[in-house]
Amino acid sequence: MQIVFEKNDENNNLSPMMRQYFDIVNKYKDCIVFFRVGDFYETFFEQAKLVSKSLNLVLTGKECGLEEKAPMCGVPHHAVDIYMSKLVKHGYKVAIAEQVEDPKLAKGLVKREVTRVITPGTVLATEYLDDKVNNYILSIYFSNGCYGLAFFEFSTGEFFITDVFDKKTLDDLLTKYEPKEILVNANIENSNIDLNALREANIAVTLVDSSYFDIKNLEREDNKLLNSVLKNLPNLKEVKKNNSISAAISVYNYVKENQKSELSHIESITYLDDSSYMYLDAATIRNLELTEGIQNRDKKGTLIYVLDKTMTAMGGRLLYKYIEEPLKDRELILYRQEAVKGFIENEVDLTELREYLNSIYDLERIVTRIVMKHANARDLISFKNSIYVFPYIKTILKSFNSSFAKDLVNNFDTLKDLFNLVDESIVDDPPLSIHDGGIIKDGFNEEVDKLRHSKTDGKKWLLELEEKEREKTGIKNLKIKFSRLTGYLFEISSAYKGNVPEYFIRKQTLANAERYTTKELSELQVTILNAEDRLGNVEYEVFQSVRDKIGQMIDRIRNSASDLAKVDVLTNFAYIAIKNNYSCPTINIEGNIKILEGRHPVVEKININDTFISND
Repeated sequence: MQIVFEKNDENNNLSPMMRQYFDIVNKYKDCIVFFRVGDFYETFFEQAKLVSKSLNLVLTGKECGLEEKAPMCGVPHHAVDIYMSKLVKHGYKVAIAEQVEDPKLAKGLVKREVTRVITPGTVLATEYLDDKVNNYILSIYFSNGCYGLAFFEFSTGEFFITDVFDKKTLDDLLTKYEPKEILVNANIENSNIDLNALREANIAVTLVDSSYFDIKNLEREDNKLLNSVLKNLPNLKEVKKNNSISAAISVYNYVKENQKSELSHIESITYLDDSSYMYLDAATIRNLELTEGIQNRDKKGTLIYVLDKTMTAMGGRLLYKYIEEPLKDRELILYRQEAVKGFIENEVDLTELREYLNSIYDLERIVTRIVMKHANARDLISFKNSIYVFPYIKTILKSFNSSFAKDLVNNFDTLKDLFNLVDESIVDDPPLSIHDGGIIKDGFNEEVDKLRHSKTDGKKWLLELEEKEREKTGIKNLKIKFSRLTGYLFEISSAYKGNVPEYFIRKQTLANAERYTTKELSELQVTILNAEDRLGNVEYEVFQSVRDKIGQMIDRIRNSASDLAKVDVLTNFAYIAIKNNYSCPTINIEGNIKILEGRHPVVEKININDTFISND
C-alpha cells in the first residue's frame, strides 16, 4: 500500500499538526501511520477510510485547515496492539508515530517520530501470534544459483541460516517453516521464485535494496552484536563463501531498523543441520498429514491433532519440531523413550506435574517483549506467576526414574531471585498502562512512597478545605470538583450565588451552578497535581529498572523455558500413551520392522463410532 499526499496551494492551508502527519506519511509510504494524539492513535484522510473499513470502526472528522474536515479514524492507545495486529493480518505494515516529548513541556507543536514499524514477521502482540506456531520472517539472497536463507523468529529470538542449491529444497523449507514475511533481493527475478504465488499464499513479500545484503555490513559499528553472534558459528569461513550470511545481515538490519532498537534478544545463530534427524520433504509432510490436512489445511485428522495435548505454548512449538524432524540418533531416541517410560510409571505425579505446566505462560515470547522494552506490568505478573511453580516442578521431578528427570533436577534454574524481584516491586493486579502510575508496590521505592503519600494526603487536604469553606460561607452544598480542563474548583449552585465571598474568583459558569477558585485552593492544586504527575513518571522509571534487570537474565530464562518445553512434550507423550494405550517400540539395527496388533493413531480417533480392527 502506498499513499502519497501531493502538496499544492490548497494544501498549504493545512494546520501544523496535519503537515507533521503528512511529513511522516510520506517517509513511510508503504505503512499505515498510527499518529499519537492524546490518548488515541489517529489516522487521517485516505488512511482513515482504509482503517475504518478494515477494522469496522466509525469514521469521524477533524478540523485540518481546509474547507472540509479531514476524515479521521482512531484507536485507544492502551488497545493499539489489538487493532494493529488486525491490520497486519490484512497484510499491512503499521508505523507507530509517537509523541517523543511531554506535551506539557512542548513549545508549540508536540514533536512526533516513528518509534517502530510492525510487519507480519515482527509482531510481538499475543493477539496476532498463534501460541503453538512459530512466526518466521525469512530473507532470501539469490546469487550464482545459490539460495542463501535466514530464518528469524523475532518473538522468540530463534535465528538459523542455510544455503540450498535447488528450487525443490527451497520449496520444502518454505512448506515446513511457513514464514509470514519474506525479504528478497533484486536478483530474485532470475531465481524461479514466483512472488505472486507467495503473496497469494498470504505471505508478505518485500523487495529489499541490495545494499542490505552486502557482507561488508558486518564491519559496521552498529552490527557489532550480529558480528559477535556469528563468530560462534562453526565453519564460519566456509559459510561465508555462500549466501546465507548475506541473508542474515539483511534480515537483521531490516528488523532492527523497523524496531528502532538493538536486537539484544538474539543470543545465537545456527546453521541448519539435518544430520541428527530424518529429512522430510514437503510432499512427505503434506501427504502424511503430519501437521495439517491436505484438503482443508485443518489440524483435525492429522498426527499433531492426536498427539498435541501439550500444556504450554513453548511445548506446543517444540512438538511441531519433534514431529517434522524425527530423530536418527539411537541414543537420543532411547533417552526420550526412557523419559516417557519414567513418567508413565508414576501417573499420579505425572498428572500433578502437568497441572503445574498448565499455569505457565509463554516465557519465550514474554522475555522477548521484556528485552525489547514492549512488556507492560501485566507481562511481568504473567512472568512471576509462571516461575512461581518452578520450585514445585523441580521437586516433583525427583519422583521420576529416568536420566532425563535426573539431569533436569541437577540443572534446572528456578529463577527464584527474579520471582522475588517482581513479587516485591509490581502490584498483583496492575493497570494496562505503564505511564499512569499504580504499578509499584508500597515499600519498594522510597520516592514512590513519598509521592503517593502526598497524593493521598492531598485528597485529605481537599476535604478539609471543602469543610472549612462550607462552614465559613454558610453554603451547605459547596463542593470541590475536578476536571482535566479546569483542575480543582469550588462548585456552588446558583441558588447560593449571593452568598459567595469576594475572595472567591469565578472561573466557570454551568447551567445551574458557578465554579470558583481561591488562592489557597490554587496553591493546593499545584501541590497535588505536581505530586500526581511526578508519581506517574517515577513509577515508570522504577518499572523500567525492574524490567531491564529481568531482561539482563535472558539466557537464564530461556534455558529454563527450554527445559520446561522438553518436560511438556515428553509428559505429553506419556499422557497420550496412557490415554490411548500406546506401547513403546524396541529398536533394532538390522533394518527389520515387525508390528503386532497395529493401529493407525489418526484413523482410530476419527472413526470413533466404528470399531477399529488392529492388524499385524
